[in-house]
Amino acid sequence: MAHPKMYSDEDPLLLRLRSVSLAFPEATEKESFGRPTFRCGRIFAYYGQGQTGHPRPASIQVLPEADERAALLADPRFYIPSYIGPYGWVGLDLSADLPDWQEIAELLDSSYRRIAPPRCLAILDRDGSPADRRG
Repeated sequence: MAHPKMYSDEDPLLLRLRSVSLAFPEATEKESFGRPTFRCGRIFAYYGQGQTGHPRPASIQVLPEADERAALLADPRFYIPSYIGPYGWVGLDLSADLPDWQEIAELLDSSYRRIAPPRCLAILDRDGSPADRRG
């Protein structure tokens, strides 16, 4: 049985996240378990993945470098999401404060670089990252 859609395509946070995420080379969006995911072959970002008993519909999840994870989790806006958290993912609650889209673009860049194939990383390095264009 398919999961029900658990987001609105008109959500302004998702619209902004979509515009940044899909600016990465060969990035695509695919719904998974009722929520949007952003991929370049493998997933580099989720939207709306919360915690068991604590839904966070206005949130993003990224896969930071291991040495960045502890620093992110020291910030109260970040949390360990259910299911994917044990694999290194962190969530950023976008409802906790006004989103800093430069920070989000940098988090997406770091996560994308962890999963993207070499040809996409070469394009990113040659043309620049969406994080570089967000100033």
